[in-house]
Amino acid sequence: MLKHILFPPVLLPQNKVRRVVEDKTILITGASFGIGKELALYLSEFQTHLILVARTKDKLDELKELVDSKNSTSEVYAVDLRNENERIEFINCIKNSSVDFLILNAGKSIRRPLLESLDRFHDVTRTNDINYLAPVHLMLGLIPSLAQTKGKVINVSAINVLYPPPPFWSVYQASKTAFDQWFRANEIELNKLGLSTSTIYFPLVRTRMIEPNEKYQKVPAMSPVQAAKRIAKLMSGRRRSYKPWWHYTIAPFVWFFFPIYRLIVKAKLK
Repeated sequence: MLKHILFPPVLLPQNKVRRVVEDKTILITGASFGIGKELALYLSEFQTHLILVARTKDKLDELKELVDSKNSTSEVYAVDLRNENERIEFINCIKNSSVDFLILNAGKSIRRPLLESLDRFHDVTRTNDINYLAPVHLMLGLIPSLAQTKGKVINVSAINVLYPPPPFWSVYQASKTAFDQWFRANEIELNKLGLSTSTIYFPLVRTRMIEPNEKYQKVPAMSPVQAAKRIAKLMSGRRRSYKPWWHYTIAPFVWFFFPIYRLIVKAKLK
């Protein structure tokens, strides 16, 4: 019951989505699992051309078969977006494509206390590469193409970037916030070029990203299908952002009680 209250069904008129995405080219990063996969499957019902990007080639090939069996066509690229050379190669492959929508969905989550991270600088670089540097790099490479099509870019972000930074989440929080700031800082110039920009601030979504954290297994979470439909709704509308309805209610309480939460965590660390 709580899950249905927190994450109500998405009202999404099919005809409206079809008018916006039909015969369009849509690039989705992080397409082989979770939100990206469900978004690809949903959009494939509307005669689109999907450019699907992820690391796992066999999963991409399976997804391509499903997409191509419907009304759509697809290209798949097995790319490790953490790797700069692979990003450059991928950008060179598609920079002349007429991309209408760029969905920046790929991401990495990590929770680790500071003293357990002293010999794990690679956690910082890997998380930063995928959550911050990769979307910036893709944007810089594709802006000319997106400007020609008057395309739309959607940043798939997290609601926690709007809240105080919690202990143990420094690497993830910093990387997601960095791209959120970069994206919003450049919105005026992007809009001047004719691009539309939107950010979707997701709450917890039940994907494999949260599986390592046992605490999240019993916490209410949005389903990947719901998340995919939220992105599709943002694609087909004019809203600049999406936040869950309860964000506006709890945000003041989060900021008010955060100092108390810090004291509790500090006491437990002694």
